[in-house]
Amino acid sequence: MNNVNCVILVLSGKGGVGKSTIATQLALRLSQDKRVGILDADLCGPSVPKLLGLQGKQVHQSSGGWVPVYTDSSKRLAVMSIGFLLNNEDDAVIWRGPKKNAMIKDFANSVAWEFLDYLIVDAPPGTSDEHISIVEVFSNLRSSSAILVTTPQALRYLLAISMDDVRREITFCSKANIPVLGLIENMSGYVCPHCSECTNIFSSGSGEQLCSYAGIPFLGRLPIDPKLSEAMELGQSYFLLKPDSEVAALLSHISEKLDLM
Repeated sequence: MNNVNCVILVLSGKGGVGKSTIATQLALRLSQDKRVGILDADLCGPSVPKLLGLQGKQVHQSSGGWVPVYTDSSKRLAVMSIGFLLNNEDDAVIWRGPKKNAMIKDFANSVAWEFLDYLIVDAPPGTSDEHISIVEVFSNLRSSSAILVTTPQALRYLLAISMDDVRREITFCSKANIPVLGLIENMSGYVCPHCSECTNIFSSGSGEQLCSYAGIPFLGRLPIDPKLSEAMELGQSYFLLKPDSEVAALLSHISEKLDLM
């Protein structure tokens, strides 16, 4: 980790909110003018290799540790995932807690990253054993921080019923000495593939309300865009597929906010 300047953990209270999509797209955007790594720490559901079109790639050992996979010859985006260590991408990782925790520590300490401006860590959802291990490992770095990803329907439930889950997530980061950079409201509205107009499916404004309640910055909201889903399926950068789209502009704006923090 001596070669890593800044670590950003991408966290969510539950699965299915687009956390891995956000993590990979932010990494792709930041890598346009920075050197970036992305660590897929979701051991039971490693999706980063597919999202970046790197299925079938393998890592190998060097004197300095595991050598990550690079997305292209420029080596601006390095990737490490347990998916590269499986014989088949459909293999299930059925491990008990201690083995998962040991693998996470190996990921943190045994990957031969070249100099990185940013290391984006795609963490598992919730507060499982591996989630706790990730936070414990990276809390020792002064440059570690976190962003939270959620959706409008999850926010509406939290605001209507209880803030306890979000409070626990933020308190958890606070106790681990990891500052929360802010929250991203994902799947906020739907972008029509024909006219590009964005329509709110769920109520809006919950993200700002939640951030105001919790005392954390609101980084922005991202609508559902079929072209983003297409880019993910193809393992391509959304910024190359739709560089002039509203969602690309929003992702760029969020990346710029993170770069200034």
